[in-house]
Amino acid sequence: MPAEVNFAGATRGKFYRPNLRLNLPVYLDAEVQDYLNAIAAKKGMPLSQLANDLLKREIGIIEAVK
Repeated sequence: MPAEVNFAGATRGKFYRPNLRLNLPVYLDAEVQDYLNAIAAKKGMPLSQLANDLLKREIGIIEAVK
């Protein structure tokens, strides 16, 4: 790595996207992932769809008891 870097030709904010929405990775415990994979396979749906459906249901329950 050089001691000094010349940024004279650089453009500020070149890769900045103000409305960019990032998909964050969610890491499941192995036993949880295995369990959900089995349910998703039985229902013939992707794991991500099953996880979203379960989370939406939980959010609905939480909101209902507020």
